[in-house]
Amino acid sequence: MDFFSKLLQGIAFLPAIITGIENFFANHSGREKQAAAISFIQAAISMGDAVTNRQITGEAKFKDGLSQIVNGIVECLNASSWAKAAK
Repeated sequence: MDFFSKLLQGIAFLPAIITGIENFFANHSGREKQAAAISFIQAAISMGDAVTNRQITGEAKFKDGLSQIVNGIVECLNASSWAKAAK
């Protein structure tokens, strides 16, 4: 599976992962929730395989990009009816 397919596969899991982490880590900080989400995403897209195959050459930049995507999804979820229904 090429890099782009792995990335899209990981992004497809984001809303479900973030929703689950929000519920499971309700008493934790946003930073801790973000770290948990990134950990789950990395496992979902088998980042280790991608790094080994040299499809991801800048692991730190890749993690930073995932962090930005997670933050964006959280903002979208917080602005949606999903967040309003939970209150």
